[in-house]
This record gives sequence, structure tokens and C-alpha cells, in this order.
Amino acid sequence: MNDKLELDIPVLLPDLPDAADACLDRLVATLTKREGVERAHVICVDDDTPAALCIHFDAAKLPLPRLREIVRAAGAEITERYGHAIWQATGINHERRARTISDALCALPGVVQASASSGGSVRVEYDRRMTTEEEVLSALRKLKVGIEKRVSADDHAGHDHGAGSHGAAEERHSSGDGHDHSHANFPGPNTELIFALACGALLGIGFAIEKLIAGPPAWLLTACYMAAYFFGGFFTLREAIDNLRLKKFEIDTLMLVAAAGAAALGAWAEGALLLFLFSLGHALEHYAMGRAKKAIEALAKLAPETATVRRDGATSEIDVEQMVVGDIVIVRPNERLPADGFVLKGTSAINQAPVTGESIPVDKIPVADVVAARAKPDMVDPQSRVFAGTINGSGAIEIEVTRRSSESALAKVVKMVSEAETQKSPTQRFTDRFERVFVPAVLVVSFVLLFAWTVVDEPFRDSFYRAMAVLVAASPCALAIATPSAVLSGVARAARGGVLIKGGAPLENLGSLKAIAFDKTGTLTEGRPRITDIVPLGSTDESELLATAVVVEALSDHPLAQAIVRDGSARLAGRALPHAADLRSLTGRGVTATVDGETVWIGKSEMFGKDAIPALGQEAQDAIASLRENGRTTMLVRKGDRDLGAIGLLDTPREAAKSALLRLRELGITRMIMISGDHQKVAEAIAKDVGIDEAWGDLMPEDKVVVIKKLAGEDRVAMVGDGVNDAPAMASATVGIAMGAAGSDVALETADVALMADDLAHLPFAVGLSRHTRGIIRQNVFVSLGVVGFLVPATIMGLGIGPAVAVHEGSTIIVVVNALRLLAYRD
Repeated sequence: MNDKLELDIPVLLPDLPDAADACLDRLVATLTKREGVERAHVICVDDDTPAALCIHFDAAKLPLPRLREIVRAAGAEITERYGHAIWQATGINHERRARTISDALCALPGVVQASASSGGSVRVEYDRRMTTEEEVLSALRKLKVGIEKRVSADDHAGHDHGAGSHGAAEERHSSGDGHDHSHANFPGPNTELIFALACGALLGIGFAIEKLIAGPPAWLLTACYMAAYFFGGFFTLREAIDNLRLKKFEIDTLMLVAAAGAAALGAWAEGALLLFLFSLGHALEHYAMGRAKKAIEALAKLAPETATVRRDGATSEIDVEQMVVGDIVIVRPNERLPADGFVLKGTSAINQAPVTGESIPVDKIPVADVVAARAKPDMVDPQSRVFAGTINGSGAIEIEVTRRSSESALAKVVKMVSEAETQKSPTQRFTDRFERVFVPAVLVVSFVLLFAWTVVDEPFRDSFYRAMAVLVAASPCALAIATPSAVLSGVARAARGGVLIKGGAPLENLGSLKAIAFDKTGTLTEGRPRITDIVPLGSTDESELLATAVVVEALSDHPLAQAIVRDGSARLAGRALPHAADLRSLTGRGVTATVDGETVWIGKSEMFGKDAIPALGQEAQDAIASLRENGRTTMLVRKGDRDLGAIGLLDTPREAAKSALLRLRELGITRMIMISGDHQKVAEAIAKDVGIDEAWGDLMPEDKVVVIKKLAGEDRVAMVGDGVNDAPAMASATVGIAMGAAGSDVALETADVALMADDLAHLPFAVGLSRHTRGIIRQNVFVSLGVVGFLVPATIMGLGIGPAVAVHEGSTIIVVVNALRLLAYRD
């Protein structure tokens, strides 16, 4: 016999940063090896319920009490053994530096996983039996990485995509304001740019002396060029030394070898020119990447720093960090909202574009039931829900805070967008692997070219010069920045448009899709079904049928249950209702409860006649069939041994659905499928309404996972849903896309792409941006490799170091500027 046990993950692994952490994989792997455990997996229910570990086991082989002991012991052992640390750091200003630091940390004994981002985030998972956090920090200090602060695990949300991130309330910027060029704060925020310009100035002075002054002292020229070497090669040398310690040959190493070779030949001017252009290219690269980072950091500045709060009848202005859940905040006309919450008093039109990307202000009204809103803030009607960072219109309003400033939708978006910087796209992973092979190969080829004089009739000096020129020509500088710059710009532009894309992989995968699967309820439809038909059976009247359904469904929070309670209560008009208790959910089928001592079942007709539930009578089956023919979602109500009747509901298709799907077809999405738990005929009716050709109905949640896996086996496919009930199916897709994520923590955490607004019209924007980003990445890679392909034979044929450097560094600037075009993308 197969039984199930569900345990809250925060109880088993209290220090776990999130439900996607590797420690959870270790726990699952440990448990599945136990005899009697058939399967273990993670489930996410809703925003109010922590993620849980579901264990399927054979009670005959492994009794429940023993299983609980094993699970808790395994969780305690993993928690005690593995530590997690996330820091905000300085001195990580470009992709190659981040990669060097990641590799150096991974090489430390006891470090299980480590990643760093050019945005300044460092995340490490380590084995406490082999190392300590202090030893990791010591290694970072040796790498000249300065630690600004530690981000606690409680502040870390989202997938394990690499580096940590920080909330809006904790944001702390360097003086570079988004494009910091510092190296662990030595000696200032723009040091590398200053050193590059100093190198250029000394190179210019030396060149002017050489050309304009007759017979200048040799020592003066040498001194100018050597000083230029110092300033131009300072940071490059530091980077190369760190790489050589790791037994790696990177681009910085090639440039230093080439510059040293030029000096050995007496070509000081050309070597200084090489270092000047390379260091200037680095500094400009940091500045350009900073432009994209600044677009992300601007999100954090949307929320005001203070709020006007009413406490105990007195009004005062406090820092937003001091606000607590339940505070009453007064928002004047044209002010930014300081917190997430719901409207208590006043009406206004609020501009939600900064968070959700909606172009038109949304009218807001006070909540109808304050007590219910406080009990379930995530269930508040969108007309009454507000978000931090949005802009109030002309009306003064009062809101009640439902989330602290560090937990607001805006703060979570800032965290996750910052974290997304370190999730590499497939192209970037390819270019990283390519560089690791290509750079040593270039060194070998250059070494071979040193001996060209033995084959070609030329002096050794010329062979040496040619070898150094090839070193410069073959250095893939532009290739290293080609993808990261495009990914960062694309993620930043998406965030400005109300779309959260969690890194390079989802961004690039979304741009390559040909198929998209849509969940029906709340995605293609409004998700607000209404009662259209009430069919009492036998001697039951409409009032008894509705009263029974209302009291049972009032205990549930399913959208269909809410519709029955809302519309049914209105029809009953204050009639006295019986008492219901002991609600139990039958996942994907319905619910059962007790009313006046009798068992009541409400749900799909398919759940009756199975698992000890009495079968339906013929009259009930006929009523269900008739409703389904008309495209209704049906709920059958049975009390004891009587079929009370059937209720037909209809969910209205979204107004934007048809136009959004049409736009997706224009963007190249050739296959769109609707999947639904509803009856096949109901699914087909909705699909026809919105313009979808394929509709798959009668699917249980686990069936949806099977369907998505099947589709993913045929081609890359995205799954669009609410991110809560659809989380398993979304996880099985190439890209999981959640709608309305601004109001859902679970949706933000489970999706690869989150549409902050509950608006399908944002999906074509996300797909179009991703396709454009993918095109820019390809252009950049083509330019990068094309320049190398041109320069290598050209330098072998005699092109000098100077022209090679100019073309080489010019290509780097071209790919960065090309990537920055994404910040201006318009749908």
C-alpha cells in the first residue's frame, strides 16, 4: 500500500535559503535510497503555506513513526553539515573577474558551490566539516574582494541561480552609482578609468616627444612608455596573476604576454598602445555594463524612504524599514506608495507601471471586508490591492500594510533581477568553454610562430613581432562580453516593462520557443467564474442545493468555490444556513465535508463512483451532460445518499487573450495548446473563443506534468499559468511563465519568467524582447569571432600590433553598444 507524508521544508531545513537549494536535493536523494520509500518530491501549495516535502512510502515496510524519525534526522544532519552564505561585495566589476573569483572559491577545500556576479554578489555553499565561513572570507580578501554586508538566508528568495541579492530596503550603492570601476575600493571608484587615461596621456606625451623633438633623450622616451605600461597594465597584471594561480590562461594573460613581447623588441610605443586600448576597453565595458545595472538599481529607488503612518490616533513620518504589518499609511495625491497593502479609505487611480508595467492607471477602491482582507491579504481583490513603488493619482487614500518593506513585491523583484545576472545563458556557457580551450591554443600557435624564422627567410625579431601580433589578434575580448552585456540589458529592459526574467537561460530559451501551453483558468480566462445554471434534482429545491454548496465551499479558497459562495450567497439573500465542518480536499476532483451530521460531496462528476464515493444517478448524469454541451464548468452536489443537484459555472475569456495570441503567432509561435482540468467540451469551447486550435481537457495536476513533458520531448515549450497550482507543470517546461506575480510570492519563486501584471498582453512583449535579445547575442558572437577570424590571418600576413589592437578593442565597444540597444526596445 502506498501512503503519503507531507512535512514543511522550513521545519526540516530551517537554514535553507529557498526550496530550490541543493541541500533539498541531498535530502530527497538520501530518503529515496531508504527501503520502503518509493518517491520524494517538493510541493508548493500557495503563498500562505510553506513548501513541503511529500514522501510516498510503503507503510508495511516502513512504519510512519519510523519514517518521521528518519526524515527529521536526515534534515538535522544536512542542516548541521552544510552552510550557506551570501554577500554583497566590491571589486567584482566584469565577467572575467567574476569567473576568476567563482573558480577560486570552488577550488577551496569544502566549498560545494560558489558563484559571483559582476553586479557584486557572492554566494557560497560549504561543508562545515571541511571549512568555515571565516576561511571563505579570508580567501575573498586575498582575492582583493571587499565585503560590504552579509545577506541572511531569510532575505534570500527565488531559485538557486547563483549569486545572492539584496532587498530594496537594504540597498547600498557605491559612489559609482551603478557603474563602479573600483577594485576592492583601491583607491577610488573610478580607478581603472583613471589609470587607463593616465596610460593614454603618457603614451601621447612619449609619442609627441619622439615625433616633435629632434634627438630626444632615450631615457625620457623609455620612462614615458614604462610609466604608461605601469598604469595600463596594473589591473590586467593583477587579474592575470590570480588566473595563473588557478592554472588558467585568460585574455588578460595574452595581452600581458603580447605587451611584454613588444617591449622586448623595443616596440615600447606599440606595447603601451596595446595596454592603453585594452584597459580603456575594460573601463568602458564597466561603464556600459553599469548603464544596464543602473536601470536595475533604479527599481530599488522607486519606493520612498519614508511613510506617513497613523498609530494610536497620532500621525508621524517614519522610515519605511520601521513599518510593520497592520500599520495604517496615509498616501497623499501624486505620492509614491511606501508599502504593499490594501485600501481602507478613499478612492484613486494608481499608476502601477513601475511594478506591473500596466500603461493605464488602475482605479482603486476600499476593501469590502477588512477582517477578511487581514486574514487573507493575498486573496484581496485587485481593485483594492496596492504595491510599493507605484504612484498615487489625484485622490488621498489610506492603506493597511500587509508586507514589510523588505518583503514587498518590488523588493523581491529587485532581489531576483540582481540574482539573475549570474544565471548564464546557453550561449554564454558555450563561449566560456570555447575561451578555456581557445586561449591556451593561441599561446601554442604564437609559440610555434616564434620559430617562423627557421622556415621563412626573416630575422627572429620579425617572427617574434608577428607572434605577439597574433596574440593580440586572437584574444577574444569581445566574445567574453558579447553575451553578458546583452543578457544584463535584456533583463533590465524586461524589468522596466513589468516582466521578471530570471537570467540568461530563460531569456535565451524564451526567444527560441515555437510552442506555448496555457493553463485555462486565470490565464486565458479571467479566473472569476460566475454561476449561470442551477439544476436541482428530485425533491430538492434551489435554496437547499445552494445553501449546502455555499456552506461547504466557504471553507475552501478554490476560485470555483469562491464563485459559488459569492453568487450563491447573493441568491439566498440572507437565508439561515446550516453548519459545515471537516472539509477535506480531493485534489483535482472536489471536496467533502460534513453538514448537519451528513457527508456532503461537491465536485466533478468523475469523482463519484470511485474511492468509496457513491455513484451518481441517471438524472444527475443527464444534467451534467446537458450543461457541458453548453460549455459550462459543472459541480455536482451530493448529500448522504441523495443527489441534490448540479451547478453550472462559466469563466469569461480575457479580453486581451485573442489579440495576445495573434501577436504571438506573428512572433513565430507556431503551436499553442490549452490544458485544463475541465471537461474536454468545456475546454474546446473556451479554446475556440480565444483562437487556440488544440485543447486538452480532463487533466489532473499530475496529468498536466505528463503533457508538458511530452511536449518538451517534441520541441522547446513554455508553460503559462498562475505559478501556484501549475508549479509542477511549469517546472517541467523549457520555460515556466507565471502571470500576476506581483501579488504572489509563490509565483515569483517558481517561475522562470514572471509577468508582474495579471495581463496576458505582456507575454508578446516578453517573447519579442527575448527574440530580439537572442538576435543581438548572435550578432555579437558573429562580430567577435569574425574579427578574430579576420585579424589572425591578417597579422600572420604582416598587420602590425597597433592596427590589430585598434580593430580588436573597437569590436569590443561595438558589441557592448549593440547590447545596450536592448534598453530602448519597444514592442
